[in-house]
Amino acid sequence: MAERILVVDDEPGIRDVLRAYLEQEYFTVRTAADGAAALSEAAGFQPHLVLLDLMLPELDGLEVCRRLRADFPTTYVIMLTVKAAETDKLVGLGLGADDYITKPFSPREVVARVKAVLRRAREQNASPTALTFPGLSIDPLRRQVLRNDAPVGLTAREFDLLLFLARHPDQVFTREQLLDHIWGYTFPGGTRTVDVHLGNLRRKLEDDPGHPRYLQTLRGVGYRFVRDPA
Repeated sequence: MAERILVVDDEPGIRDVLRAYLEQEYFTVRTAADGAAALSEAAGFQPHLVLLDLMLPELDGLEVCRRLRADFPTTYVIMLTVKAAETDKLVGLGLGADDYITKPFSPREVVARVKAVLRRAREQNASPTALTFPGLSIDPLRRQVLRNDAPVGLTAREFDLLLFLARHPDQVFTREQLLDHIWGYTFPGGTRTVDVHLGNLRRKLEDDPGHPRYLQTLRGVGYRFVRDPA
């Protein structure tokens, strides 16, 4: 079954070009010109991935991203933005965007990024064996995380990052290694992207994010998932 992509942009030319390039790669594509239409389309279409313009009329991309995250936590969101400021991009990542591409861009670059994101997702789901740790369980097949038997709502990228670290417990990974393993390419957001996603994970998983049990930082080195936290 072809993976479903929703393209959201208020510029018809961008929507049409991205749709044409994505359909050439056998994706099923729908488009929306504003935030309200995007949310309505997503409800029926159930996209695997959303290409979401940041600067939309009325309901902007950040608010659309926030609502998509609440309703479709396993859907990947790549933001399309003309804003160059790092703070703007980090706000989007903090709201649950998995990636971003700065305009102007090559349609081939966008297609390559979409394919990389979805390929990594398939690779992450290739091994369905559930992982169990003290107070925490991770089910790759259902893409579900339980903390003390209560479900934890993670974004698609947060789940991928946690699953990768949990499959390599007690092993330390640099930010660059995590970018390579999880994002699958040289991500323009740099290593700050990893920090944002790890911070989001800690707020959702740890009793005290300032003193994490599972997701620990080795200063100057990187991150590790602790198999048996004290």
